Amino acid sequence: MDGLRYVFNALIMAAEVAAVAGVAWLGFAHPLIFTGVTAGLALALGLRLEASRLNNEFPYYFEDRQPGPWRAVMVPLVGFTEALLKGVLAGVAALFTFSGTNHDRLFWVALVFGLTVFAGAALLRVLSIKLKAVPSRWGFFRLGPPLGLLFSAGLAMLVAISVISSASLSDLGWKIMWEMPARPTVDQVSELVFQIKQAFDDFVVTLLATVMPQQWARIVGIFISVNVLAGFVAAVYAAVISSGVRAAEKAVL
Repeated sequence: MDGLRYVFNALIMAAEVAAVAGVAWLGFAHPLIFTGVTAGLALALGLRLEASRLNNEFPYYFEDRQPGPWRAVMVPLVGFTEALLKGVLAGVAALFTFSGTNHDRLFWVALVFGLTVFAGAALLRVLSIKLKAVPSRWGFFRLGPPLGLLFSAGLAMLVAISVISSASLSDLGWKIMWEMPARPTVDQVSELVFQIKQAFDDFVVTLLATVMPQQWARIVGIFISVNVLAGFVAAVYAAVISSGVRAAEKAVL
């Protein structure tokens, strides 16, 4: 019986790795589809969770703890609005994370993103087993910032070892003035946005290095990088994957 249990556990873990790899591949190969799927998943999770969260938080924010007509209208309205905004934010972040024309860079971005999602799903699984946390709630509400920092740190490391190159301000100026077409594609705009935000991150690190050691400047730069926004995308998939893993474990183990 224990042997069968180990087999089922191995199959579930293999399915988890395959799901993470599939998400990273979808972002790399089909960024527009990935954007739509991400926005849809974030909206669906938000519609299910936001109203529930607001109902539980209502007594914390308002002295009137008794349900009333205005509460019955306010909670669904605010919940829908927050879910919609988070869906849009996740979609935009997903688009600018994976769109571009430099396929070598996008491969490394997909690799770091996949590792970030896997780390998030693993953490949610541990929290679910040890503390009975609900993966979808923790993933959707709490995991975005730390996963964003992890993703930002991964890209910063790749830039530091020159796996991903950074464009100088002069290179960006030349590209904008002479290389960008009058009507650029989404991929071209996204590639330019990535180069601009990478140049901005480099500028911030250079500025911080004037008041602190270079190593500390790079660490602080990780926290304030625009790449942190990708954590909200990773959190959506970590929540979905970990919820599926835990459901499978409860069903067969």
